[in-house]
Amino acid sequence: MSDGATAAIDAAARWLATGGVVALPTETVYGLGADATNRAAVGTIFRLKGRPPDHPLIVHVAAGADLSPWVADVPDVARRLMAAFWPGPLTLILRRADRVPPEVTGGQPTVGLRCPDHPVAQALLAAFARIGSGLVAAPSANRFGHVSPTTAQHVRDEFGAAVGPVIHLLDGGPCRVGIESTIVDVTGPEPMLLRPGTLDAEALAAVAGLPVRAPGAGRQVPQAPGMLAAHYAPRTPLRLVPGREFAAAIARHRDAGDRVAVLAFAGDPGLPGVEWQQAPADAAGYAHDLYASLRSLDDRGAAVILVETPPQETAWLAVLDRLGRAEAGSLPASP
Repeated sequence: MSDGATAAIDAAARWLATGGVVALPTETVYGLGADATNRAAVGTIFRLKGRPPDHPLIVHVAAGADLSPWVADVPDVARRLMAAFWPGPLTLILRRADRVPPEVTGGQPTVGLRCPDHPVAQALLAAFARIGSGLVAAPSANRFGHVSPTTAQHVRDEFGAAVGPVIHLLDGGPCRVGIESTIVDVTGPEPMLLRPGTLDAEALAAVAGLPVRAPGAGRQVPQAPGMLAAHYAPRTPLRLVPGREFAAAIARHRDAGDRVAVLAFAGDPGLPGVEWQQAPADAAGYAHDLYASLRSLDDRGAAVILVETPPQETAWLAVLDRLGRAEAGSLPASP
């Protein structure tokens, strides 16, 4: 790491230690981070994002960090998953220790921990551990419910003049994965998949030695980020359309005089009044580009974003999850 990068990371660590907020890159998306032990600093995250106070945050830790002061216990299944997938895009829900502020956990008895696989994030966590707690609570660096950021410019676009005087931004380049981490609750008898990501249930179960199940319905307060039905949404209404109906949906909107933005697997046919973006054909490539694509299409001045529904296959589960929540979050609420 260059001297300039090291100086920027050290400055960001000092900013965290004084109660400031840092936008940091991870392999998944950019996070909006603060000292997880500083209740006032955590409150600043909630104010900047417009995030409801009962929504828990994920706490980021450095590789090899001692978790014992922050969690009540680490079950064997959690240790196996950490050994296999940390650093990486996996968040584990564990029973919190008393010293974890309730603001971080949404008042719940559990806390989400993650060890990010990004050199800048790891360097920041290590630097902050030398002068502070080493724990960084960091949801995605965007307004609550909006499309997550995968570049430093997305963070600037989201928070404008707050970047600099309020938010210290570390530019680590585009995020490698592009969608948020897989979240697994390991506090019960069997691991529970709370949010799908690039690590699927089959890979997790193979390491855990136990089935990884989906949660039951009916929970009113989210146990982890990204569990609301409406989330990750552009400002422009977004609709998922099956491939067999896609051409007809475009035609209907064009006939109505609407400007249309499109995310589809096929190449641009050059239709007047249609802003077309071709999506990668593979799930990993699609996930990597997803949020950047939605942000780009959101800026085209269209009346609607039409997204060709991806394949209903296991590899696409995380992408389908994000698109479904984006659709729900972008459409007007029912009267």
